[in-house]
Amino acid sequence: MSVKIAVAAPFKHMHKERLQKSEFVFYIAIDRKWMNKEQANHLLERARSEGLVEVDGGAIRPLFDLTEVSIPLGFKPTSDVLAAESSPYEELIGRIAAATGKTPQEVVAELNRIVTDCFDGNLRVEAAVVILAKKYGVAFEDKLAALERAVEKKR
Repeated sequence: MSVKIAVAAPFKHMHKERLQKSEFVFYIAIDRKWMNKEQANHLLERARSEGLVEVDGGAIRPLFDLTEVSIPLGFKPTSDVLAAESSPYEELIGRIAAATGKTPQEVVAELNRIVTDCFDGNLRVEAAVVILAKKYGVAFEDKLAALERAVEKKR
């Protein structure tokens, strides 16, 4: 969540719906001194890969409602905003495990059975985890875009 807050901060502070990349980096690195320029660029790339922003040319536009994000007084992003993101696949496995009381290994085993038994191995695990999430009534909609990007990267 702190990634979303860190990304929302420049837009909210400057009262803009679009920012130039240089404005975003300036706000994060120079104005707030939260991180250096390289880290600010990394934050922007992470936000793009998580589907939080759209980068069109040099313009950045948030893909979430800025009014739903509140920036706590004295907010400063922690180092976790720069840490490697966990895969949406793994996050959904964790959610399913928590909802069903199964271990992640049991969830993966069930997922593999779906791929092999029901689809003769002709289904990607990203699709299978969505099927499993639907089966158990686990929310997955917020991870669909990231799952699609993961599939595209594998092509």
